[in-house]
Amino acid sequence: MTTTTARFIDSVRSSRRKQFWLLQGAGWFGLCFITFFSLTLWYDQLDWPYLAHIFLQALLGLLLSLPLHLLYQALWGKPILLQLLLDSAAVAITAALWTALRLVTFYWLTREPNLLQDFGGWYFGSLMIFLCWSAIYFSIRFYLLFQSEHDHLIETEAWAESEKWKRLEAESAARESQLKMLRYQLTPHFLFNTLNAIAALVQVQQSDDAHKMIVNLSNFLRLSLDHNPTAKITVEQEIAALMLYLNIEKARFGERLHIDLDVAETAKQALVPSLLYQPLVENSIKYAIAMNEDGGTIRVSARDSGEQLLLEVEDTGPQLQASGAKPLSGRKIGLQNTIERLNGFYGKQNYRFDMQPLAPSGLKISIAIPLEEFPDY
Repeated sequence: MTTTTARFIDSVRSSRRKQFWLLQGAGWFGLCFITFFSLTLWYDQLDWPYLAHIFLQALLGLLLSLPLHLLYQALWGKPILLQLLLDSAAVAITAALWTALRLVTFYWLTREPNLLQDFGGWYFGSLMIFLCWSAIYFSIRFYLLFQSEHDHLIETEAWAESEKWKRLEAESAARESQLKMLRYQLTPHFLFNTLNAIAALVQVQQSDDAHKMIVNLSNFLRLSLDHNPTAKITVEQEIAALMLYLNIEKARFGERLHIDLDVAETAKQALVPSLLYQPLVENSIKYAIAMNEDGGTIRVSARDSGEQLLLEVEDTGPQLQASGAKPLSGRKIGLQNTIERLNGFYGKQNYRFDMQPLAPSGLKISIAIPLEEFPDY
């Protein structure tokens, strides 16, 4: 296919006007072809007047189809009964005009007598031809309408799909920003307390303890920054991060802080949001250890139940009142932060967060999340 031919085909595809004239030319030329082989050749009328009449009647038919085309365009969209009535009348009138013109030109070219006697036969042929022309016209018109609606539907669906993905990306970005914000809220709280403790050690000239606490703080902050706030880590990594934090707190509280770890082997490769334990343990230290002269114990556990990962943090803090309002008032920030992070990771229906007072004193926090294990490649 040459470049010129390709350009012509592209121009026809993009222009309804060119398509109309191309179909007009092909249709009326086809009529000349059919007339020659079905009538002229059959009756052995190969003289030039008969041949000229074949092309002349096709030209007259093409010219008469133009006002018919304009009428169809004007009536498009009108009530169907009115359109059908007027279109039928227009076809009948156009066929009659074309029959008369065909007879006149045939007589003018051939001088054959008594042509009016054959008007009915000629008219029937004319009527069939214009009915076929109208049928083809409306078939193409409805096809183009259907194609246009189909393309519009596809464009609408594509736009809706695009908007859906944009909305999902926006929601994902908002969720990621929220998770990052919630995770980074953990650090300033704890950092403030740690720096105060380091300052206190420096004031009493306990440089070795201050140096150890600075190293532990550096390791903990480095680990916090290395982990993506929106990603999950294994329970084993989470416990390692928690121990970095607890080593800092042990330097502050010494023998007043007791840690009891109970992590099942089957739970170590399960996935959890990073630094999930830290705000819960920090609350326990602040409200169970720091407020008690004798200190206390914090118990951290993790185990799996087949379909869920069960995480618990217990402390031996003050006994909760029945209402739970005042004793929990100080703990609300860390707890709410944890709940919002769990909402972001799992949705409200896919995890459980419970708080339960212990006897004779203390608080137990239980979290159940879907069991996800680190892939073993």
